[in-house]
Amino acid sequence: MTRILTRPRAVLFDWDNTLVDSWATIADALNTTLAAFGHAPWTMTKVKTRVRKSMRDSFPALFGARADEATRVFYRRFEAIHIANLTPVPGAEEALAELAAAGFYLAVISNKKGEYLRRESAHLGWARYFGRLVGALDAGRDKPAPEPVLLALEGSGVAPGPDVWIAGDADIDLECAQNAACVPILVRETPPEAGEFPGHPPARHFLDCRALSNALKSL
Repeated sequence: MTRILTRPRAVLFDWDNTLVDSWATIADALNTTLAAFGHAPWTMTKVKTRVRKSMRDSFPALFGARADEATRVFYRRFEAIHIANLTPVPGAEEALAELAAAGFYLAVISNKKGEYLRRESAHLGWARYFGRLVGALDAGRDKPAPEPVLLALEGSGVAPGPDVWIAGDADIDLECAQNAACVPILVRETPPEAGEFPGHPPARHFLDCRALSNALKSL
C-alpha cells in the first residue's frame, strides 16, 4: 500500500552522493588508507556497497586497534583532494534554491566529518540554503542514530515526525529516518528492488533532487 504523504515543514538531506558526487574522492582516500595498512584495494562497486557508516563506527571493524592511525591517513589524503574533486549532483542546487524559496526548512545530516561538510558547502556557496549542517562527530552519535536529526532541527521550531522528510541515497538514511520517526525518502537513479530495504522501506523514491522538489511543490 502506498503511503499517503502530506507537505512537510522540513527536509533533511544526506550530503555525499545525494547533493554532491563524492564516490571518486571517497574511493581514493579509502584505498590509500587500505594500502597503507596492507589491505587489498576496494573496487568502486565495493566502495558504493559498503561505505555507509561514519568512520568512528566503521574503521574499528576495518583496522582494529589501529583505527585512529588509519583515520589520520584517510583524512590526510581526503583533505588534499576533496575540494578539487567536489562535484554537485546535477540539479541539486536548483532544487535547494526552489525549496528554500518555498519556505521549507532545509538542513544536512551527513556521516562526513562536520568540518569537511561545512567547508564543502561554503565552497559551493550553499550554506545559505541550510539552517544547519550536521556531520559526523557533531552529535553524540552518527547516522543511523536519531541524534543528528535532533541537532539538525534544533532551533527550527520543527519536531521530528511526519513534518520532516529525510532524503538520501542509502539504507542508512532510511534507517535514520525510521529511528527518528521521520519520513524516509530514497533519492537515487535506480528504484528500490523488491525486498531491498525490508526493515526500513522508503515512503517514496525520486530519481533526483529536482524530482523531489517538484513533488514537494505539488503537495
